[in-house]
Amino acid sequence: MEKTKKTWLRPRRLLSVTSAAVLLALPLTACGDDGDSGDGGAQTLTVFAAASLTKTFEELEKEFEDAHDGVDVKLSFGGSSDLVAQIAEGAEADVFASADTANMDKLVAGGLAAGDPSEFATNTLMIAVPPGNPAGIASLADLAGKDVDLVLCQPEVPCGSAALKVADAAGLTFSPVSEEESVSGVLTKVEDGEADAGLVYVTDVSGAGDRVEGIEFPESGEIVNHYPIVAVEESAHPDLAQAWIDLVLGEGQAVLAAAGFGAPEAE
Repeated sequence: MEKTKKTWLRPRRLLSVTSAAVLLALPLTACGDDGDSGDGGAQTLTVFAAASLTKTFEELEKEFEDAHDGVDVKLSFGGSSDLVAQIAEGAEADVFASADTANMDKLVAGGLAAGDPSEFATNTLMIAVPPGNPAGIASLADLAGKDVDLVLCQPEVPCGSAALKVADAAGLTFSPVSEEESVSGVLTKVEDGEADAGLVYVTDVSGAGDRVEGIEFPESGEIVNHYPIVAVEESAHPDLAQAWIDLVLGEGQAVLAAAGFGAPEAE
């Protein structure tokens, strides 16, 4: 992958002389440590995270806010590729957690990461089918059948990239009827009975409860997704961003394991 900063770095608007003068005229009490908002010390920590992390990060959100008085954690979930694009276009974010290393590499290549990313979890794919498995899916090979309505993530999304890799490793060709922007989109179509099957993560099937059934396949072990996390370079709250990362790498490991995530691989 080429690492061209021109692609990812966007010039930021400079303050006009008038705007600078207004800022200089503000009372010093309006300024605070670590990006204080000036409204009694309340701060918002914005975390951009892969959709497959929704349930676990929502649980960690409560723990973090309980431990940091006056801090509001704002979680924004989506496909990792879309989240990187948003950050590159100037979206305010303090932390980015990706479902693969490829999209994290884009963030780093664009000079948008503060420091080196840390791997905090791994995940593998599983076949998700509606309750009762109406199409009788029993193996990965069944997903290549002409009469199967298969839903995948878009190729640039980590779950979509993993699906293509696992198909290639098995010598199969998939013809999905729909390609979704995130793994949650795939899961929703399966849950609603709009698809015979979808390829999602083990953790998504676990989190869906009885809304879907999961089918394991031996080829899944050949393609493992590695989840890295990093503070964003332009974060207004670098100390809080690091505190969130420390939570994910520390006590958050138990939450991730309970949801079905694998442990990060040792360096």
